[in-house]
Formats: sequence, structure tokens, C-alpha cells
Amino acid sequence: MAECAMHSPPNTQPRPAMMPAQQQQPEASVNLNQPTQIVGSDAYTKWLMTRVATGVATPEEQAMWQQHVNMVKSKPTPAPALATMPPSAPPPPQRYSAALHESRAGTQPCVFGIPTLGSSSETPLVWEPVNPPNIAEMSPHALQDYQMQLILLEQQNKTRNHMPNNEVNEIKSSALAMKSHQSPSTFVSPSPYAERGFNESARQDYEMQLMLLEQQNKRRLQMTRQYEATQSDLAAGTSSFHQKLAASRTKPAVTAVGGGPFGVVPHHAIAPAALRQQAIRMNAAKYAEPFCKFLTENPTVFHAVDAVQKQLKEAGFKALSERDSWDLETGGSYFVERNGSALIAFSVGSDYKPGNGAAILAGHVDALTAKLKPISQVPNKAGYLQLGVAPYAGAPNTTWWDRDLSIGGRVLVKEGDKIVSKLVKLDWPIARIPTLAPHFGAAAYGPFNPETQMVPIIGLDHTDSHAAPLQTIEPFSNPSLMGGASGGVTGFAATQPPRLVKAIGNALGLRADTYSNIVNWELELYDVQPATLGGLDKEFIFAGRVDDKLCSWAAIQALIESKDEISNSSQIKMVGLFDDEEIGSLLRQGAHGNFLPTVMERAVGSLAGHSPGSDIMGRTYANSFLVSSDVTHAVNPNFLGAYLENHAPHLNVGIVVSADSNGHMTTDAVSTAVLKRCADKVGAQLQVFQIRNDSRSGGTVGPMLSSATGMRSVDAGIPQLSMHSIRATTGALDPGLGVHCFMGFLNGFEAVDKEFRD
Repeated sequence: MAECAMHSPPNTQPRPAMMPAQQQQPEASVNLNQPTQIVGSDAYTKWLMTRVATGVATPEEQAMWQQHVNMVKSKPTPAPALATMPPSAPPPPQRYSAALHESRAGTQPCVFGIPTLGSSSETPLVWEPVNPPNIAEMSPHALQDYQMQLILLEQQNKTRNHMPNNEVNEIKSSALAMKSHQSPSTFVSPSPYAERGFNESARQDYEMQLMLLEQQNKRRLQMTRQYEATQSDLAAGTSSFHQKLAASRTKPAVTAVGGGPFGVVPHHAIAPAALRQQAIRMNAAKYAEPFCKFLTENPTVFHAVDAVQKQLKEAGFKALSERDSWDLETGGSYFVERNGSALIAFSVGSDYKPGNGAAILAGHVDALTAKLKPISQVPNKAGYLQLGVAPYAGAPNTTWWDRDLSIGGRVLVKEGDKIVSKLVKLDWPIARIPTLAPHFGAAAYGPFNPETQMVPIIGLDHTDSHAAPLQTIEPFSNPSLMGGASGGVTGFAATQPPRLVKAIGNALGLRADTYSNIVNWELELYDVQPATLGGLDKEFIFAGRVDDKLCSWAAIQALIESKDEISNSSQIKMVGLFDDEEIGSLLRQGAHGNFLPTVMERAVGSLAGHSPGSDIMGRTYANSFLVSSDVTHAVNPNFLGAYLENHAPHLNVGIVVSADSNGHMTTDAVSTAVLKRCADKVGAQLQVFQIRNDSRSGGTVGPMLSSATGMRSVDAGIPQLSMHSIRATTGALDPGLGVHCFMGFLNGFEAVDKEFRD
């Protein structure tokens, strides 16, 4: 950071009119409130005096100041001297002009203007920030640093504008109390009074001036140190305060007149930590809308993984295939998907060496839902078309009743001699699970049979499959074996509701005569209500499928935004998004499969030149760290008794570290300390959660990944309300706070790990 120098601009205020000679009173001291222009401009005189008083003047400047003092001594009073001074005073030395120009053209905000304590109107204190840089050309870290500087300047200027004017008076009163009689109304030069032959009154006046100068210099030094400490402590993060940036472009300089020396009172200033938290929260707010859009547009696990792949490609990540050989390079960014429902993305540090560790974030993208059965057509009842669905991880539960449900997923379609996978979602409500009105008594309150009493209705047919004669039943009403009468792969459509086949075919752009090209599908129900901001101040996010697309989305954003930091990194930064977590993670695309170990082994092997190394992976896992990032429970104000004291996380505060003594979580003392150090480096706050002893704990992907690889691990995720409901709540700042903390881990683990090495 460029040194922030202090200068005084030329005094532009008019000189007081001269008094007639007969009205002038002789004075025994020189009035430095009106600096005598002897060797240069008023600005130069003040500047030179400040450098001498603070002990930083060069021998040449000290000699120049002594010359000035000697010239002042020869003048009995300042006013006549000023009145008779020729207009063409010698210009300031070149050194002063160069220093002033260099300071005004510096790359950091600098302070100009030294207040004159004896004057009723003080020289304004002006903070002159540099011209705002081009936002498009700034790195995310540089942008957030600049934005937090703007906040600091704004807060300091507000403090100065509201500062009381009594501080100078207090300093003056303290000094004047030392005198035994009334002192002169002017201040003397801080030159040795013994040389002046001052009387007692002048000596006391001299001491008072020294005290005031010392107070000024202490305040200047304190403020400069505070400003520099704040600048050096500003953390990484990506933000975009467009309004503040626009204001800074239209107002390149901010002027504030303070009531005390140097225009600031240190104990009134906002602490750097508070400013930092304000900047972090302002930065976090910008992630709310993009996250809501992601949830609304990607209702199924297949849509979510596909959207992440597109975003990674736009960010410069290269797609890899598990079927191909990999040739990776340091400094590169890559991703690989499995089954279209799981994905691992990673960036390799430019200084990476085989055997170095990896900072890994792992979450899951599946959510509770109801999946269509292989043969989803069921007999019509009472004129209703119904849909055969099977529960996935506890849904549909009672929160799914009376909701507007649609259908989406992936469809396999035969195109020529190829079978291709296509994504589909119907953008209007298709299905509904109706409740029984409470007027019917006990039957309306359950328990309910999920096979017979929670079957969605998808239309009206005005027929009853059980009562209608055989010849009146529609051809598609009779279930067929896969690959039945029509032969080949075209028989699948015959096992599905024909109107649903038509709706899906039209959404895929198929013609009526090509519906039979649908080979198979994996479709599920989802709530069509879009994710939205809520609350009086829009401090909430109301959405479906928050568990765990929330942490997964935040982790991907953190990886993308940390991509610019790999130039000086010697580690791998990785994010794993897994499927099937809600049902045990036991499938190949789940965390219990070999997806993560295989990707890491292949990546390290490629970076090692495909040369065999018996200990490379062992060293890699030992040097790595895993954050199992799954959502956790926020405190519910209506059920406080269900929570453990001091373990009840709040929304819009920060990531929550989850602990469980029975091994459902990977959190321990070491892993908690590692994450806490990473969070501290970026100013992120961590909360803690543990379930009560009389409640059961859920599980995450952490234990299975950590035990399979031997990596250190901690469970830490974003809090939410109404987990496993069709509609959940999280904080509007929580996605952004998650991104901020996850970025702190990805960028900071390498340095933090050195603190924990044996």
C-alpha cells in the first residue's frame, strides 16, 4: 500500500484587513495562526513545520525551517510584515512540489489538510480516493477490496460530519489551565524559547503550543495506523456494489470538516471488523436472486447437474469423460459427471506437485420427491386419471398434499442408431394429491396409506377402469410388458398414461408418430411454485428443494470464484456433488461409491505423468481436507424446546458446524479448528449445532467419504427451516454467506494446514 502522506493545501481564505498603525498593539510573540510567508507559500510553511515537529525532516528541511524561524524573529509583529511582503514570494522548493504531486497521484486514498486549532474556520480535511478502476478488468478480490475501501471512507466522513466541536476547546482548556494568569491570544513558534528570551507568559504559551502540536500528531498517527490496518485486513471475496461505485465516479473526492484535531475522534470511528462484516453482508445479498433462479429453473437432480456443467464451461472449466484418458495440466480447471446426476469439478494450482493435498467441498443435489413407477399407468377411479408414483426418501409426505405439482426429469430417445438423453420439465401444474376435508371426521386425519390414499390425480377421463366392460377400455389402459406387442424398444410408451406420453413428447419436440421413440424415462414430481424472497425486508428465501441444492450451489460458486487464485497455489481445489444421499448414497453416483476416490486417483496420476507411485495417493489423502457441506437445522421459534441450548443456529449469520458424538458427523476438535482458522481469515462467522440427546441425528456424505480416503473432515452447512418439507425457508443472505465461507476455505486451507503440520 502506498504511504499516505499529510500535506496542507494553500490557504485560500482571505487575509484579515490591516489595522491602522495607531490601533495595532505590540505583541511579544508571533501569531502562527497566520503563517508568515518567508521562504515559500503558506502551504509550504505549514508542511515544513509539520515535518520538523514530527521529527521526519531532512537536514536540508531543518536548515530551511531554522532560516524561517530566524526571519520571523526579526519581525516584531506578523501583520505589518504580511502587509509589506512583496507579492512575488520565492516558490516552494522542488522537493515539496514533487512530494505534493506524488501524493495526489498516488494509488491509495491520502489525507490532505492540517487543521488550524486557533482559527474558527479550520482547513477542511479532504479524502481524495483515486479514480475508480474499471470493474470489468478487476479481479474479484481487488473489486471487494475497493468496495470495502469505499465503505470505510463513507463511514469516516459520516463520523467527521457529526462530530461535536468541543474537542479542540477541551484541549485548549487543558493547556490554558497551566497558566497562572491570562496568556496571550496567540500561539508561539515551537522554536526553543531560551533563544527568544521569552518572559514567563510567553514560556507558558510556548508549552501550550507544544502540547497542542503533540496532540495533533498523535491523532494523525493513530488515524493513519488505523486506516492502514483496515486496508491490510480487508479480506478476499467477490462483490459488486454498483450504487457505491457509481457514486464514487461522480464524487471523486469526499470533503469532511471535523470538530476536533485532524477531523476525527478515534473512539467514534467504526471498528474495522464491523466495516468488514457490513461489506460481507452486502456482498452476500447479491447471491439471493441467482440462487432462487437456479432452484426454479432446475427442479430435478438432472437439471441441476446440467446447469452446473454449463456454468463451469462458461467459467473456463474443461469437461472430462470417465471413458477417456486424462492429460491434465497444472493451472487447469476440469469437471467430470457420472450418470448425469453427480459431478466433480476441480482446479489445479499452478505450483502443484504430486502428493500435495486438496481442499474439498462435498454435498448432494438430490432432494425428497416422488418418482414415477416403471409402469406409471394405474386404473382410473371415479373418472379420474391417476399416476403411479413411488416415494423417494420420505416423499410425498403430508406437506405434498394440495400442492401444485408438475413432472420433470430425463428421457431416453432413439434418434437413428443412437440413444440420447434429453431433459424435460412441464412448466405448468400437472398433478395434485387432494386431502380429505375435515368434515369427514377421523378419516381425514390419518394415518394414510401411501399406496392407495396418496395417489396423484392428473386429469379427468369420466371412466372407471374397474367397472367398464373390457371392450371399452382404452388400448393404453392395459399394462404391457416392456418390449411387448409392438416389439423392440418402442413398447415402453404403451406402459405409460397416453396423455402423459403426449405431453412429454410435445415438450421434447417429437411428432405424434414418433412418441414410440421414447425408450425410457426417469421422471419425478416437483412443486412448480418458484423460489422467492419473503419477509418484511425480504430477509428470507422460500423455496423447494433447498436440501441440499443450497450448499451444492454455494460450493460451485465458491470454486468458480476462487479459480483466479490458483496461480500461486500448490494444491487442488475440488467440489463434489453427489446423488442418492437422501436414500443412503449406496449407488455408483452416490458418495458411498468410488466416484471421488477414482477422480482423485486419476487426476493425481495424470499430473504425475502417469508414472506409478506407491505412496502418492496416501500422501495426497493425508494432506487433504474435506468439508461435508449439507444443510442443517435453523432454530424454529415455535419449537424452542426441541433444540439444545447454545446449539440453535440462526438464519443470515453464517455456516453451521454440525457435531454428533455417535459418528453421524465427521466433526472433531482438529477439523473444527482448521475450518475456524479459514473462516477467521475472511471474517466469516461459524455457528454450531448438535441434536438433543432425546432426538435422532441425520447423516451426511462426510463419514463415508472420510472413512474411504482417510481425509480429515468436518461437517458444516447452511441453516434452513422446515427440512424435508416440500417448501423450506433459509435466509436471503445465507447463500452468499456460504459462498464467502467456502471461498475462505478453498483459498485459505493451504496456509492454515501449515499451522497444523507435525
